[in-house]
Amino acid sequence: MIEKILNNKLQFIAIHILFGFLGTLPVFPKLYGFIVVVIPILLIYQSQNKSEEAFMLAAYITGAEVFLRMTNGFILYETGKYSVILFLMLGVFFGKFKQVFAVQYIFFILMLLIGIVFTQVPEGESLRKAILFNLSGPIGLGIAAIYFYKRSITKLEFSNALFFMLLPLFSMVTYMYFKTPDLKEIVFNSEANFATSGGFGPNQVATAIGLGMFILVVFIASKTKLSGYLFLDALFLIYFSYRGLLTFSRGGILTAIISIALFLFFYSLYKKVSFSILIKYIFIGGFFLTAIWLYTSNITGGMLDNRYAGKNKIGVKEDITSGRLDIIQVQFDNFLEYPLGIGVGNGKYERQKSIGKITAASHNEIGRLLEEHGLIGFLLLILLLIVPLFNFFRGNFYQKAFVISFYLMWFLTINHSAMRIAIPGFVYALSLVKITDYEEA
Repeated sequence: MIEKILNNKLQFIAIHILFGFLGTLPVFPKLYGFIVVVIPILLIYQSQNKSEEAFMLAAYITGAEVFLRMTNGFILYETGKYSVILFLMLGVFFGKFKQVFAVQYIFFILMLLIGIVFTQVPEGESLRKAILFNLSGPIGLGIAAIYFYKRSITKLEFSNALFFMLLPLFSMVTYMYFKTPDLKEIVFNSEANFATSGGFGPNQVATAIGLGMFILVVFIASKTKLSGYLFLDALFLIYFSYRGLLTFSRGGILTAIISIALFLFFYSLYKKVSFSILIKYIFIGGFFLTAIWLYTSNITGGMLDNRYAGKNKIGVKEDITSGRLDIIQVQFDNFLEYPLGIGVGNGKYERQKSIGKITAASHNEIGRLLEEHGLIGFLLLILLLIVPLFNFFRGNFYQKAFVISFYLMWFLTINHSAMRIAIPGFVYALSLVKITDYEEA
């Protein structure tokens, strides 16, 4: 089945675009959600993970998570993260044992659990939900890191997994097209826009679209067949970029642009691209980026410019962090006051004492780690920051291009969207992979 998909990429892109339309119907999302969880289990067992099926199918569910959340296709909200964990664990148990003993990440998971001891939620709140909501992402990162740590993945397997991750993102942007009202009827302001994000959280949607933009650039830059037609791949990238800008959520799009720039820099070094050709590509890319921006800005009445400039709808400068800076300040104050941490999931309730109301869960995973896990959280953060750098310095320019891109994608994402979805934890783990079967630069 996997080989059939890989040999008919354009056909399955078209199928997933159809899935996006079917997602607007009442029955399909639940059926799709059931299939993408159950079928991979059978495929991994049947194949014994001989060709990294666990990697590809975990990548697929990572790309599908936001689409399935926005269509209510999952029975449990965190099913996407649970599935990634399950698929990768099955890959370890059933497949040929390839793991390099990742004691750092086993330690990471065990230390995370200590924070549960201090968890105390107000009466009427769910202790189980508080713990799972805050720890499912980091634990998913830990499991993925154990699977991928120094794991040898061929260039072809890596490319195939990126394609699998991209497929359901076509469904998501198609669904957004059908769920978005006539743009002329939308009153745009300087806030993230739910109407243009398929009625779902713009932050998560923009993060997923940003990942899609990055993968499309990888395929275009490496001249790897996606649709089979370069102009069509370029059109996909343009449309993804347009939909991403329309969400008015800056974090996911800026993260994608930075990751793409770093990937192209190191990939150019790997390919030994001449300066004149590099300038030509920069000019072409800059032209299309400017055109997409101007077109989208015009549609939104110039509000896109205000949004990215940190201005409100009348053009007055406002807090560019949308209130996140105040939350981070409280988190650091709590870290200094409670060096052992305040307990998993307690952050939003503790902030009531400082801000005067219960705020939303933290958008910043660094602040959450420090506030809820104390000094242990600080040590775990240092661990996460340092380990991928060894992989970066060991690799040639080809590996460096992916390692640094995924590393920064993880770091930037957890600073604006925490680990509410599987993407940041999964791409962090990809920065630990050893990519093989490529030409030496």
